[in-house]
Amino acid sequence: MASLNKVLLIGNLTRDPELRYTPSGMAVTNLGLAVNRKFKNKNGELKEETCFITVVSWGKQAEVCNQYLQKGRPVCVEGRLQSRSWETKEGQKRNTIEVQAERIQFLGTGKGVDVAAANGPADDVPGTDLPGQETKLETASWDEEENVV
Repeated sequence: MASLNKVLLIGNLTRDPELRYTPSGMAVTNLGLAVNRKFKNKNGELKEETCFITVVSWGKQAEVCNQYLQKGRPVCVEGRLQSRSWETKEGQKRNTIEVQAERIQFLGTGKGVDVAAANGPADDVPGTDLPGQETKLETASWDEEENVV
């Protein structure tokens, strides 16, 4: 039987990345992503709904996301769905579905976010430029093989 588990999302970060390390020293970052959908209802009225999704990145990709991303920044995420279950301290069973990122592309500076001021010189920040300078790189992405694409 054929199957495919592939996700492609474009949205804005709902919060700053949350970087932590596993006991073995592997970096992991959780990103909150808001993806908007506009549509017309059966009465022809334009509606908008937002889906909030947790994206998990690992290794060097997690560290790069933590360094360059912040709330409001638009990103494109390519990955796969992963379900996870756990039990709370009160004994309740919980389930969630997250996106395990294989590739994250930084798309812009976001609303009201000054990436250059937050992270140092603009030359070091993918997708930014200073007035009077040409943009050297409009977008940057990091795939799970730890290569800038």
